[in-house]
Amino acid sequence: MRFTLSRTQKLVLAGIVAVPLVLLSLYTWVVISWTYSTGERAGYVQKFSKKGWLCKTWEGELAMVALPGTMPEKFYFTVRNDSVAGLINSSLGKRVALTYRQHVGVPTTCFGDTEYYVSDVRTLE
Repeated sequence: MRFTLSRTQKLVLAGIVAVPLVLLSLYTWVVISWTYSTGERAGYVQKFSKKGWLCKTWEGELAMVALPGTMPEKFYFTVRNDSVAGLINSSLGKRVALTYRQHVGVPTTCFGDTEYYVSDVRTLE
């Protein structure tokens, strides 16, 4: 006995597959293009590396020291632009100010491990 689908059944099946994919793509586009907050953090980049199995992004850790002798607060960030990553690599060991944009609700780590995406860097020393 051979099982065949009618044209209507094929369209319904295609819709069941296509609609969630389109909605996920639209949601991802909105989350990546909409910025929840922007700001700057200053400190010393103490860890910076390119990570990922399939989608490689630069992931870093900024040590922010408020007062000498106090424990530094760590700010974890992601860089998706190789030219910004090059500027950070060239300023390692110096005090820097990182300009970031926060994107909340990114559905996958393919866009980065954190929700803070650095877009610019300035050397302060």
